[in-house]
Amino acid sequence: MTSLVPWLTRTPVIIASGLAMVIVGISFSPVQKLIDGPLLDMIWSGPAAEARLAEMTAVQRTAHFWGTVLNDTAYPIFYGAFLAGLSGRFAPQRWKGWVMLPALLTVVADLAENTVQALALSGTADLLGLKSLLTPVKFGLFTVAGLLAFGLVLFALARWGIRRGRGS
Repeated sequence: MTSLVPWLTRTPVIIASGLAMVIVGISFSPVQKLIDGPLLDMIWSGPAAEARLAEMTAVQRTAHFWGTVLNDTAYPIFYGAFLAGLSGRFAPQRWKGWVMLPALLTVVADLAENTVQALALSGTADLLGLKSLLTPVKFGLFTVAGLLAFGLVLFALARWGIRRGRGS
């Protein structure tokens, strides 16, 4: 992870991952329209996900499968890089790895959830019960990562403003 930290905290990487995150985030809208309802990602419990899956047609399942495999594989990578990069960029040196960890763990949880969903959507295996654990963990870690990233950015802006105010 030590070689990943400097790379993720570079300004071009933060900007590119942030833009990619927004673009891929927008790409979920057509998938959601195709499946005529919520994506499995937004359903927190296994039983509710199983009920949603049961009401989908074969065409909707296929659309959702490809949205999960393509869009929702890229999305956590981009938001993870963005949040980890921001956190690492603005954290004190001794905390860099630690403050980046929630964002990176969110990616792992999201990809695990995607795997469970792709298996169910393809009819390969029904492990949707794991969503009752994976989805809350994913959203909890995402919340922590987001609060850390934007809190550190705000703290850095406040420090910059104070230094700038003293210099005038």
